Amino acid sequence: MPLIRPFAALRPFPEFSSDVIAPPYDVLNSAEARELAKSKPWSFLHISKAEIDLPVDTNPYDQSVYQKAADNLQRMIEQKILTREEKPCYYVYRLKMGDHQQTGLVAAASVADYNVNRIRKHEFTRPTKEDDRVKQIKALNAQTGPVLLAYPSQPELDALLEKVTQAKPVYDLIAHDGIGHTLWLVQEQQTIDAFSKGFDAMPAIYIADGHHRSAAASRVAKELAKPADDMSRYFLSVIFPHTQMKILDYNRVVKDLNGLSEKEMLEKISKRFSCVKENRAVAPKTAGEFGMYLNRQWYRLNIDPQLIPDDPVARLDVSLLSSYLLDPLLNIKDPRTDTRIDFVGGIRGLGELEKRVDNGEMAIAFSMFATSMSDLMAVADANKVMPPKSTWFEPKLADGVVSHLLD
Repeated sequence: MPLIRPFAALRPFPEFSSDVIAPPYDVLNSAEARELAKSKPWSFLHISKAEIDLPVDTNPYDQSVYQKAADNLQRMIEQKILTREEKPCYYVYRLKMGDHQQTGLVAAASVADYNVNRIRKHEFTRPTKEDDRVKQIKALNAQTGPVLLAYPSQPELDALLEKVTQAKPVYDLIAHDGIGHTLWLVQEQQTIDAFSKGFDAMPAIYIADGHHRSAAASRVAKELAKPADDMSRYFLSVIFPHTQMKILDYNRVVKDLNGLSEKEMLEKISKRFSCVKENRAVAPKTAGEFGMYLNRQWYRLNIDPQLIPDDPVARLDVSLLSSYLLDPLLNIKDPRTDTRIDFVGGIRGLGELEKRVDNGEMAIAFSMFATSMSDLMAVADANKVMPPKSTWFEPKLADGVVSHLLD
């Protein structure tokens, strides 16, 4: 079966697009979603976070939430807020954040290729979150949150995407957070065939964000057990050239120094890192470099190059910091479960690190150099898993721009 296919999307009528699109379901808690959707009856949050339409104490994993999501989806179709495309199409989707923009293809990606790792993973999934997405897909008979994928940039496909954007878009809007979302419809059969052929020639594409959504799609497809060419065996995705993807730093803060004094901490760090005081916040400029904020003082740390291994996971900056500082000095053995460590997305800025240390909530903070897409792809190619909180992708895809109905 082909790696990707066009599909007949469910999407807003253009005049309602700005009312419908919403942040991804997993970047807001229930209270934030409830507030954002206030006085917005057509916000997609009524589908992706349907607990906002139920009593405040409702468990977001309760079956009533999935039923409410299905009811809300049906209501938006009946009220002609959402419409189904008449025939299978591709779409070109551009995200814009400040001076950064990235342009990718909206497509239905093959579950079969996901299952054999042609659509490559780099994270473990959590059963609770996976189960949630399975229940959501089954209740709606649709996938409403796209998986963010990357393909190894190819001039021909990159140029084809750019060519589509010369036409008039079906949507061109700015969300509440200032992110631009623009969508073009690809109906011409010659262009559809060119995209299909170009992607099918690729040995692999890569999950950037959306491991739980893709895993859930695989489970639903297996359960439904429909023919191999059925649309239930494909999942909603947006695929960008890897060179256009933007990964921000994913920084660390720790509550205490594990019984060490400040002097002892600096002495121990200096055995594996060069350690230089800086007069301003340190944003690392290269791999192997870290910023450290301790007692209202910034330091620039550079790891001894001889300590950097060849292994694609062990050589990641998040791994190096864990192996040579967080574990041996601060006794952070498992960042997934240790409550003494927390993670701060780079979108919040380095001032957030200073704030959390200065107010006494945390004792020490580390700013990171962002993981590269090349590193992510190398880990996935090696069939390995990245450490937790290795990547923070921005800008985010919106929910509600397009959805994939399973029949």
